[in-house]
Amino acid sequence: MVGLSLGEKHFIQGGIAHDLRCDGRKRLAYRPILVETGVIPQANGSARVRIGATDVIASIKAELGKPSLLQPDKGKASIYIDCSSTAEPAFEGRGGDELAAELSIALQDCLLGGKSGAGAGIDLSSLIVVEGKICWDLYIDGLVVSSDGNLLDALAAAIKAALCNTGIPRVQVAAGASNDEQPEVDVSDEEFLQFDTSGVPVIVTLTKIGRHYIVDATSEEESQMSSAVSISVNRQGHICGIAKRGGVGLDPSIILDMISVSKHVSEELINKLDSEIASAEAEEES
Repeated sequence: MVGLSLGEKHFIQGGIAHDLRCDGRKRLAYRPILVETGVIPQANGSARVRIGATDVIASIKAELGKPSLLQPDKGKASIYIDCSSTAEPAFEGRGGDELAAELSIALQDCLLGGKSGAGAGIDLSSLIVVEGKICWDLYIDGLVVSSDGNLLDALAAAIKAALCNTGIPRVQVAAGASNDEQPEVDVSDEEFLQFDTSGVPVIVTLTKIGRHYIVDATSEEESQMSSAVSISVNRQGHICGIAKRGGVGLDPSIILDMISVSKHVSEELINKLDSEIASAEAEEES
C-alpha cells in the first residue's frame, strides 16, 4: 500500500483532472516500454517487459498431453503468476499470494476466455496434434520482479512477447494406429513451429480517478483509484475479455466509453509492442 499525504493525493488528482500527470504524461499515455526475448533458455519461449519501473517476466513451457473430453479439438493452456517478495513490501507473506491469484484469474479471463474458453485470445485449436488424443499443453508462468503499477497490462504484454518467442517442436504421428489406440509420436529436437500470435490480445487497463480515467497507472495513482476496468483487445479490435477491480460501481455508459477508448489505445500499444518484440528478436538472433 502506498502511503501519501493529503497534499500528494490532491496533487495527483488535480494533475489528472488537468490532463497532466506527475511524470508529465497525459491521461492516455504509457511510460517507456522495453522488451527482451529469450531470457530463459530452458523454456520454449520467454520474454521480459519493463513499463517504467514495473518489471515482469513470462515463460512458456509446452508439453504433450491429452485434450479434455469437453473440448477434444483444442489444446490446453494455463496461466500462473508469482509475485517476488522483493518486488514490493506488500508482497511479503500472503499479500503476494493473494495478488498473484487475482492476476492469474484476470489473465485467464482476458486471454483464455475463462473456464469456458469462449472468446479466447489464444487459439487453442492450433495446439491439437491428434484430435481427442494428443495435444500440446501450454504452461504460461509469469513473475513480477518489480512493481510500480499496471501489473496486468505488463504481464499480458510479456505473455504476448513470450508467445512470439515460442517454438513448438514438430511432431510426426506414426500411421497405423486404430481409433482405440493411442498413436505413437516422434517429437523433433531440431524442427520447431512458430506459435501463431496474430490473434493474441493486449490488455488495456483504464483506472478511474475522480471523474477521469487513465492508462498505465503508477502505484501512487492506483492508490487513488475508485475502480479499474481491464479490457483485452486483439489486433482486429475485437474484445476478448473484461475484468474489473475496485468496489465502486460504474454506469454502463461509462463502461461503453471505456471500451471505445481501449480500442483506440490498444492500436498504439500493439504497434509499440510489435516494434519492440521485432527489435528484441533481431538482437537475440544476432
